[in-house]
Amino acid sequence: MIDRIIPRNSLRFRIAPFAMSWRHVLFTLCMMSIACAAGPRIPLRDGDIIFHTSQSSQSIAIQRATGSPYSHMGVIFFRRGGPYVLEASATVRYTPLDAWIARGKGGHYVVKRLRDDSALNSDGIFKLRATAEQFLGRPYDLTFEWSDDRMYCSELVWKTYDRALHTDIGELQHLRDFNLDDPVVKAKMRQRYGDHVPLEESVISPSAMFRSPLLTTVAEK
Repeated sequence: MIDRIIPRNSLRFRIAPFAMSWRHVLFTLCMMSIACAAGPRIPLRDGDIIFHTSQSSQSIAIQRATGSPYSHMGVIFFRRGGPYVLEASATVRYTPLDAWIARGKGGHYVVKRLRDDSALNSDGIFKLRATAEQFLGRPYDLTFEWSDDRMYCSELVWKTYDRALHTDIGELQHLRDFNLDDPVVKAKMRQRYGDHVPLEESVISPSAMFRSPLLTTVAEK
């Protein structure tokens, strides 16, 4: 069979460059979206502390109780060639940084670091990692108790820095110190505690750690 000879000014020849240009545009847009979704482009370090606004069912209650948009946090460690966030979620676990950021509201995050980072030398990082990994696998603490049996996010980071570097980031408070009169907070407290709210329980909030003068912001989106 003899192939048909198609004139160069035919419709097929006129469409081909147009189709190729659109493939190029789509490829470029795809690469841009991947770049935008990726993590910080600054040199992160082991021990950096990252905050975001969680989209979990308890996030609004935490925000209203503490007066801060930041309801979840974790500590960054490098492993398997990339950055991970050690966090207390369903359990204490490692989550790839990009996946952790994508879970937050609007992809927004803030990364902070000790203002005096002299303790974050190789020995200090070794102690931080070893201390934090003692909590791996612990279940999430829905009632925010100050024990090591279960962990919530800010408790994990606070105890890691306290025990590894003797550095207390943010002031401990009692449950009664928060805004417990907000209707959303009241409903969540009733769901968790019933009629027996432990008002004297020691608590460390993401908000208290975020505001600590010991930290400085190194990245934000």
